[in-house]
Amino acid sequence: MNLMAGKSYLYIPRTYVKFDAKKIEILEKLAKAENSIFIRIEPVKQNLYEFGFKKIKSVQPQKTLVLDLSKSEDDLLMAMHQKTRYNIRLADKRGVKIEQSQQEQFPRFYDLIVSTYRRKKKKHFNRDYYHKQFQSNLTKIYYAEYQKSILAANMIVFYGDTVTYLHGGTSHEHKNVMAPHLLQWQVIKLAKEQGYKYYDFWGIEEHYQGVARFKRGFSGTEVEYPGCFDLPVNKLWYPLYKIIKKFR
Repeated sequence: MNLMAGKSYLYIPRTYVKFDAKKIEILEKLAKAENSIFIRIEPVKQNLYEFGFKKIKSVQPQKTLVLDLSKSEDDLLMAMHQKTRYNIRLADKRGVKIEQSQQEQFPRFYDLIVSTYRRKKKKHFNRDYYHKQFQSNLTKIYYAEYQKSILAANMIVFYGDTVTYLHGGTSHEHKNVMAPHLLQWQVIKLAKEQGYKYYDFWGIEEHYQGVARFKRGFSGTEVEYPGCFDLPVNKLWYPLYKIIKKFR
């Protein structure tokens, strides 16, 4: 990823790779070739202190919620909070429809992201960030439509044995039809039908209490990851990068 003055850093988000000294050496050589200041890794099951990494604030959510899709649909429903089940059925009864988004509908997804984060007074990524993810063969967007209006849209990643709810946006209109609940449930069912083992809600951070409460309504197992680790490659530039980032 690009930084200032032609510098960059290597970033490996949420990876199941088991790192050893040889792999770290290869990454260091690549980092130097790419003029990178540091290597940043967010491992799933490994602390990286032994290789000289420093733990920093996580970029991706450190705690998440994972559904076991080997359970029957009835068992998944019964494990949910009663209000969540009620809202799913209400949205279905009201006639909310769930569809897969096409490329030309991406601007509507981004509009929902922007309006959602503005309501919560939180920062979001730029348009290009989401659009590049949507262009991946692993990524799809599903939306909930009601009376010809798109009320909610979720970006979903299909990878390995897991389907991950990566990003979502909602409209402030027709909140009483509970469109996001049905949208989430229909994608969970789709993941199960296609043979995936897990559905990852991608983050239950406490500073997003409303979002975390919504996700917990679907039940699941809470999982906490080791965190985020930096390995300085350029010992002169790394402290400077930290200072500049602090004041931005």
